[in-house]
Amino acid sequence: MIVTVTMNPAIDKTVEIGKFEYSGLNRIKSSISDAGGKGINVSKTIKHLGGQTTATGLMGGNSGKIIENAMRELDIPSDFVWVEGETRTNMKVLDADGNVTELNEPGPVIQKEAVDTLLEKLEKLAGPDTFFVLAGSIPAGVDSGIYGTIIERVKKKGAKVFLDADGELFTKALAAGPDYIKPNRFELEQYFSFEGHATDLELVEMGRKMQAKGIGTVAVSLGGEGALFVLEDTALKAPGLKVEAHSTVGAGDAMVAALSYGIDSGFDIQKCIRLGMATSAGAVTTIGTKPPTKELVEELMKQVELIEL
Repeated sequence: MIVTVTMNPAIDKTVEIGKFEYSGLNRIKSSISDAGGKGINVSKTIKHLGGQTTATGLMGGNSGKIIENAMRELDIPSDFVWVEGETRTNMKVLDADGNVTELNEPGPVIQKEAVDTLLEKLEKLAGPDTFFVLAGSIPAGVDSGIYGTIIERVKKKGAKVFLDADGELFTKALAAGPDYIKPNRFELEQYFSFEGHATDLELVEMGRKMQAKGIGTVAVSLGGEGALFVLEDTALKAPGLKVEAHSTVGAGDAMVAALSYGIDSGFDIQKCIRLGMATSAGAVTTIGTKPPTKELVEELMKQVELIEL
């Protein structure tokens, strides 16, 4: 069972404009709203790929009810802790040049009681057959060490954990030993105080240092260049696929979803990587944070190249 944890969910509103006019009038050509937040995006993609997932986290207000209804319509079980305040709305502005400008609200202020209730819920869900995905930001009132706390508690029950976070959330969680992480190039360089542009082999070496701390697989996102995967006994690079991109919004979440689905399904690691690369590439062809079709993913999987480093 895959459980996604979204501490700071959102309604993602994606609008398209022409040329972006800074400090001027920008007319919206189209607008679409999706139930969002990184963990929820992961759940949506897993469901689209044919997997089963439960979405949990912190939710509040009318926006929260809209997201809960969206989960119900998608036939995705949800089990959120309800809090005072309003779940945020994030706006993503896509201009004619393909640039995405994000305007993200902070979300509600969370009380300690709500966090404690969520921790209890996650411990009850945890077990040897449970795969947790911890993804995204946290709202005010939640300690930046929360992901480390969750990892420690659910791993005691035998669960596996995929961490997709940045900044303090990322660094403070590493000591708890997540099984899978997905930093991007900049985050990895920043963590190791690396100056300049790291080569592929230097990134692999950074990944090995993380594994020495008790972390499992390290997937390093390289944006349009593809991704590196530092595994137990080898390292692989998957160059980016050539697709007609509409927006990069949600591509990283799609990668995490596909990798999690593949691992939980018992696929061999190379198939998991191919699925992750194909799903991520397919996601950039869609509008908003909608997952790609299974047919497109299957076609793109045939194009994934794996290079041993």
